[in-house]
Amino acid sequence: MRRGITATALVAALALAATACGSDDETGSKSSGELSGTVTWWDTSSVGSEDKVFKKLAEGFEKKHPKVDVKYVNVPFGEAQNKFKNAAQAGDGAPDVIRSEVAWTPDFANLGYLAPLDGTAALKNQEDFLKQAVASTKYEDKTYAVPQVIDSMGIFYNKKMFEEAGVEAPANLADLKTVAKKIKDKTGKTGLYLRGDDPYYFLSFLYGEGGDMVDAGSKSVTIDKPEGVKAFKAVKALVDDGTAKTDASDGWENMMQAFKNGDVAMMINGPWAVADTLTGKEFTDKGNLGVAPVPAGSAAQGAPQGGHNLAVYAGSKNLDASYAFVEYMTSVDSQATAAGELNLLPTRTSAYAKKEAVDSEIVGFFKPVVETAVERPWIPEGGSLFEPLRIEYTKVLTGQTTPEKAAKATGDSYRKLLEGWK
Repeated sequence: MRRGITATALVAALALAATACGSDDETGSKSSGELSGTVTWWDTSSVGSEDKVFKKLAEGFEKKHPKVDVKYVNVPFGEAQNKFKNAAQAGDGAPDVIRSEVAWTPDFANLGYLAPLDGTAALKNQEDFLKQAVASTKYEDKTYAVPQVIDSMGIFYNKKMFEEAGVEAPANLADLKTVAKKIKDKTGKTGLYLRGDDPYYFLSFLYGEGGDMVDAGSKSVTIDKPEGVKAFKAVKALVDDGTAKTDASDGWENMMQAFKNGDVAMMINGPWAVADTLTGKEFTDKGNLGVAPVPAGSAAQGAPQGGHNLAVYAGSKNLDASYAFVEYMTSVDSQATAAGELNLLPTRTSAYAKKEAVDSEIVGFFKPVVETAVERPWIPEGGSLFEPLRIEYTKVLTGQTTPEKAAKATGDSYRKLLEGWK
C-alpha cells in the first residue's frame, strides 16, 4: 500500500473525532440507547427506477429509528467516485454512507476514507453473505464495506424478433454473427448494440478469449498479451461485418433506446438494466424480454463480477447510526425487496429463499451466472484500469487504431499506473 501509514493515521484520527462528536444531540447519540441525528446517504443507483425503491427503503429505516433523519442524495454514478474523493480529502461535504461500486472500495480504503467495519453493527450474520460478494469488501485483511447487490452480465434479446427470424440465443461469437445476419435478412434490424464508450462491456469479450486486464497475484499486466489482442479483434469484427452497431458517446442512452424501441435485437447488459428495459414499447409484454449467457469467445465463456457495496465514511459524525443504516439496507428483507421490485441480485444467501427473489425470473437466471462470474482485481487501482482501456476500446471500434496498438497502449498505461508491476 503506497499510502499505508498516512491512511492508517487518518482513519484513526477521523474515527476518534467522530466518536467524540457522536456524543452530542446534533450529530447523533446512543447514550440513551436510541439512535438519533442525521445520516447522509449518497445513492448512486439509476434515476427513475432503482432510486425510488432505495429511497423508500431508507424511509423504512427512519420509521424504525424515528429520531434518525436519513438525508437521501442521488449522485450520478459517473460522478460519484471523484466527488466522494474530493469531499473526503477536503474533509467537507462527504456523506456518512456511500453506495460504492465494488472496485471503488479498495481504492477508498487505501486512501483512508472508509471506516473499518469489523466488530461494528454494520456487519450482521456475515456467514450469510456470498463469498464472491464479500471479496470486494476487504482490504489488507479488514472489512471496509458491506455488499448490497451483486451482478454480472448476459445478453438481452427481443423474443418476438428472434421468433420472426427463426433464431435462438447465440452460444458463441460465431452463432452471434449467424443470428445477426438472419435477423437483418428477415427484419431489416441490426442484431446487436455494442456499447462503445464503456470498457466494462468489453470484459466479457476479453475473458472469452482467455485474457484479463491484470494478474494481481503475480503483479503482472496481461491486457497486452495475445489474448487481449484477440479480444480487440473480436469486437472490431462485430462492428466491421455489421453484426453490431456502436456509439462512442452517450452509449448507455443510445443502447437502451435502440433496444427498447426495437431498432436492435440484442444488447449485452446486467440486472441493473431490467427495470429500465421493461419501460420500452417493445416490452410492454414483459415476457418478450429474453436473457441468456454472454456468447463465448474462442477460449471461454465469462462475464465480469460487479455490484455495489455500502461503505461508511471514516469522518462521519454519526458512526453508530451509519453502521445501523448499512446493516438495515443490506438485510435479508431489504435485499428481497430490491430483488422483487428491481430484479437485483441479493448478496445474502438466505435472501434467495424469499418469495420476492424466487418469483423473479431475472434473479433466477443471473444467480448461476454470478456464481461463475470472473472476479475483477480487488486492488486500489482497480477502478483506474478502466479509463486507459476505454480510450483504446473506443478507438478500435471507431477505426482510429488497430487491436495490436490498442493492447500495447493500454498495457503501457497500466505499467505506469501500477508501479513495479511486470
